[in-house]
Amino acid sequence: MFAAEYEPAETTGRRRSPRAPVSFDARVGDGGLRRTLCKIVDISIDGARMQTHSALRVGSSIWLTLPLAGTLSADVMWADDFTAGCRFNKPLRPDIFKQLLVL
Repeated sequence: MFAAEYEPAETTGRRRSPRAPVSFDARVGDGGLRRTLCKIVDISIDGARMQTHSALRVGSSIWLTLPLAGTLSADVMWADDFTAGCRFNKPLRPDIFKQLLVL
């Protein structure tokens, strides 16, 4: 057994923009022939969190096909089993983002 003192770290937040909860299907691919369905569970103009049927690797580049937005390139920023967060290489247009919130 051991004891330790700690002080919580101050955080300014990791995200560039706030995420909103959503629930819609999308497709994720690795640039090759391998594509699979995923469910987007929250989204922002700069990125999204998704539930997948296959594990994604942190640091990998993916193609994410979203309704209304088409196919976007993104980088996997974090992954945990079959959930992952990605950052879009180009932000969503604000009008498309608003439409995705009501799907």
